[in-house]
Amino acid sequence: MTDRSAAPPPRAARLATWTFFGLNGFALGMWVVHIPVIEAATGISHSTLGALLLVLGGAAFIGMQVSGPLADRFGHRVVVPAAGVLLGLSLVGPGLATNWWTLALALVLFGLGNGALDVAMNAQAVTVERVYQRPIMSAFHAMFSIGGAAAAALGAIVLGTGIRTSTTLTVCAAVCVGGALFAGRHLIGTKVDSEPVEATTEPATRVAAPTRLVWLLGCLAFALMLSEGVANDWAALHLKDVLGTSPSTAALAFGAFSVAMTAGRFTADRVTALVGPVAVVRYGAALAGLGLTIAAASPWVVVAIVGWALFGVGLSGCVPQLFSAAGNLDTRASGALMAKVVGLGYLGLLAGPAVIGGLTHWIPLNVAFILPIVLCGVAAVGASVLTPRTEKAQLPS
Repeated sequence: MTDRSAAPPPRAARLATWTFFGLNGFALGMWVVHIPVIEAATGISHSTLGALLLVLGGAAFIGMQVSGPLADRFGHRVVVPAAGVLLGLSLVGPGLATNWWTLALALVLFGLGNGALDVAMNAQAVTVERVYQRPIMSAFHAMFSIGGAAAAALGAIVLGTGIRTSTTLTVCAAVCVGGALFAGRHLIGTKVDSEPVEATTEPATRVAAPTRLVWLLGCLAFALMLSEGVANDWAALHLKDVLGTSPSTAALAFGAFSVAMTAGRFTADRVTALVGPVAVVRYGAALAGLGLTIAAASPWVVVAIVGWALFGVGLSGCVPQLFSAAGNLDTRASGALMAKVVGLGYLGLLAGPAVIGGLTHWIPLNVAFILPIVLCGVAAVGASVLTPRTEKAQLPS
């Protein structure tokens, strides 16, 4: 079932998709900055919180696997705003939770909404990119980072004013719901192409190629997003515990990584248009591995921070290319294919911090970084599995 109504202008669809990426990052960021307050309000322990975060991750993974096929079946104009509304409404729950089980219920709904929107909006982004006939995927992911940064800034302000968490999250939920309903009107609901993009030059393997390639792309997403997860949770601790810096200085490591990744995503599309997605993933993953090697090996704080920044720049354009390639393997089932790749990548994002934490029981933290360094090398070698883009024609403004 496809929506054959008139498609909105490409620019409007692009801005609407940007909005959903920003809202997703914003909602997730508002939950993250309020975790300490919610933990205290519900009276749960750190270990219970850790278990509930796994519940959140599991629910998000389920939401991803459900929303992909639904997006193929009912269209992006239905599924993307519905997922956005669910995510917005579910943001209220954590602020109202009073104990572990009410928080668990709230996080199940929040995870479902987050996972559903993650896959559906990426599928829409691939469709918009196909209309533009040039790489624009990385900028969408940059908007997710911008949304998270906005949440961090807003959270710092409201947490210092004494405003109740339930009030803050309710207002933010209303913003997310309103934004989702407004932006949803400008999404592309038609299937731009009815035939799958050629994934192989061998006619005999045409049917099998999408299934094989989607798992290869998923494995690369797992490797690269595991590496990204390591930076999220261990960059600051690396400077503090290994190099002995103050907490304020240690925070610069993650700050350098985040700023470099966001800036890289705003420029990666132009680079991809020039050199192609295979080169972006190959050399980006190699640069990321080099950057993390510098950070792990350097005894100097400034050099280590530069290493973390190079790690962010290298990773910035890689995952968007994998998602774009997955969505173009077969335009008739882009949501379902995207769900597999995004889901595997998300599992890597969750697994990375935990795996590194486990390794630190036996080896120093900076030595444990060998794992993501090796995975970046694997991604660089495996970049050739990306499907080739079709030749570009007239570009819409």
